[in-house]
Amino acid sequence: MKYEDGTEVLLHDRVDLGGGMTGWVVAVFDNGRYTPDYPKEHWGHLVQGALVKSSEMGLVHFPVPSVDFTLIRRG
Repeated sequence: MKYEDGTEVLLHDRVDLGGGMTGWVVAVFDNGRYTPDYPKEHWGHLVQGALVKSSEMGLVHFPVPSVDFTLIRRG
């Protein structure tokens, strides 16, 4: 998965979700990367996009990038 600007989404990226909300990338399904707290055994059924943990929204699956999904900094 890539951000709108073409930069690849990586585990632990800090992302802006729009509306003042932020989160951390905890899984990237396109390349099979998972953090220990969100293992493939539980999330492997999702095959596209990224999983983001946000204190405001909880866990959010982004199947494709959107304008409200932008990189703040690498984790």
